[in-house]
Amino acid sequence: MTEHPDPHTTRRGNGVVLDDTAKRIIEVLQEDGRRSYAAIGKTVGLSEAAVRQRVQRLLEAGVVQVVGVTDPMMLGFNRQAMIGVRTNGDLNTAADAISDIPGVEYVVITAGSFDLMVEVVAEDDPKLLDILAGIRAVDTVVTTETFLYLKLRKQTYAWGTR
Repeated sequence: MTEHPDPHTTRRGNGVVLDDTAKRIIEVLQEDGRRSYAAIGKTVGLSEAAVRQRVQRLLEAGVVQVVGVTDPMMLGFNRQAMIGVRTNGDLNTAADAISDIPGVEYVVITAGSFDLMVEVVAEDDPKLLDILAGIRAVDTVVTTETFLYLKLRKQTYAWGTR
């Protein structure tokens, strides 16, 4: 079976180049991920079926995810922290090992004083210490520095498209 490329998106290098309608659909979903295909269609000038097809292609290409974002504090996760990690080995291997630790929600390889930044969510201090111990147990981890979140002031996913 031959894969037919989406005529509304093209690959360039590691990224995807989107047409203006695909960009607008993404922006509408960033404003309200629960918006119906019919409502999105009215906004972008497409039928409900066309929007459904476009969104499905964006999902399959990994361009977008439609998820419910929760407030961890409201769900009993009273400790959130960003942990800066320095390693002495392969960054991808360390990032993969740390990603597998329960409670680790976000891992990014960085440039700067830390090799990795790791966001964690825990029920309480003892669980946070368990997660931190798991990170420190990774063979190539040399040091960690924990930045405990005291108050969330802004969290948005509406950076738009270009």
